[in-house]
Amino acid sequence: MAKAKTVYVCSECGGISPKWQGQCPHCTSWNSLSETVQAPPAANGGNHRFQALAASSGEVQVLAEVQAEEAPRDPSGSDELDRVLGGGLVRGAVILIGGDPGIGKSTLLLQTLASVGARRKVLYVTGEESAQQVALRASRLAVDAGRVRLLAEIRLEQVLAVLQSERPDVVVIDSIQTAYSDFLQSAPGSVAQVRECSSILTRMAKSRQIIVILVGHVTKDGAIAGPRVLEHIVDTVLYFEGEQHSNFRMLRSVKNRFGAVNELSVFDMTDQGLREVINPATIFLDRYGEAVAGSVVMVSRNGVRPFLVEVQALVSETKTTPRQLILGLEHNRLTFLLTIMKEQANVDILEHNVYVNIVGGLKITETASDLAVLLACVSSLKNQPLPHDMAVFGEVGLSGEIRSVPNAQERIKEAQKNGFKTVVIPKVNQPKQPIESMNVIAVEYLYQVLQAVFENDALVVN
Repeated sequence: MAKAKTVYVCSECGGISPKWQGQCPHCTSWNSLSETVQAPPAANGGNHRFQALAASSGEVQVLAEVQAEEAPRDPSGSDELDRVLGGGLVRGAVILIGGDPGIGKSTLLLQTLASVGARRKVLYVTGEESAQQVALRASRLAVDAGRVRLLAEIRLEQVLAVLQSERPDVVVIDSIQTAYSDFLQSAPGSVAQVRECSSILTRMAKSRQIIVILVGHVTKDGAIAGPRVLEHIVDTVLYFEGEQHSNFRMLRSVKNRFGAVNELSVFDMTDQGLREVINPATIFLDRYGEAVAGSVVMVSRNGVRPFLVEVQALVSETKTTPRQLILGLEHNRLTFLLTIMKEQANVDILEHNVYVNIVGGLKITETASDLAVLLACVSSLKNQPLPHDMAVFGEVGLSGEIRSVPNAQERIKEAQKNGFKTVVIPKVNQPKQPIESMNVIAVEYLYQVLQAVFENDALVVN
């Protein structure tokens, strides 16, 4: 009988190496190899654990002859969750949801199961909490606990046996990092265990048409812990975000085989659980009664929904090495933009301390925020407030040109609907027809933006 041997598995790509090295030989990631015990091969030369993840007959087919059908969707009971999922839950789909501890992942899923349980058979598998703790949460949330079947178990083989006997339509695994398989000798949460358990659950979901929702821990960098291959295996990856001291929670889709990505939904954390924010367009605006220097409103777009977001900047002189700090945007993007403004608009802020913040804890991933960030910085530098009723969006190119952004007309309409009278946009996005009660400032280059905003008497706030 073959003996088990120790190997080293990369947490980024899942590659296996016979010995430890500082750099993964497969994906060249540094310090990503972790020790694990590899199970001996099957005696018959085959291994059912290594079957295809997707249900397949194993026969070659002509693509044109394959019947293409739109996947039917079951409502989750939450319109905001359905929005992120692309319309609802899809049979056989595997959904991975990650987020910081205490952000509300278990609360959201327990509320969802209680709602779906009115129509479907559901099962909640908890590996982090006892059955009593889950029952206490259900009581606090005032959900119908009679609709939810509960299993406190982390051994995967036992979970599979229960799924075989119970045959639920929807199952939640909370969390995938606590599950382990007897096939491997490594500890729960290791790279090998996470990959093994998620693969087996995915095959089970596809073959039995069960909706599987996996809860994943995140690292200090905000990425889902475990091998990167985990996000490739599943059909949908959702991230639950939010500031620690804010009641608002953002659910964002970063991968969805059944819908759009970067779709964003907003929830409000209350004493009775998570509540949907039906119209979140302005919840990220936190404006003072009077105009303040360094504050600019941008029109962001997440998925199909526009948001009005306040961008704050503080620029201060320093006699030491200047610091740049940005929250809600990529840090390197700030240095990139400040360098462009120095070279193309002759405004040098690189020798100052620059702090930029997206109000409300929202993370902006699109480049349409470039113009708002720079205007907020210049406003703080000049100590010149900008009008409350002015909104901005546009991407800044290397030569200082203001580049177009997608869905510009929808952004303008959203600003108009919420009472904004002036909007600064790229020239190429200028509406063909004038907009009633709306002053549209269309610009081609960055220096034109600064002239139009800071040298226009109509826009100067005293």
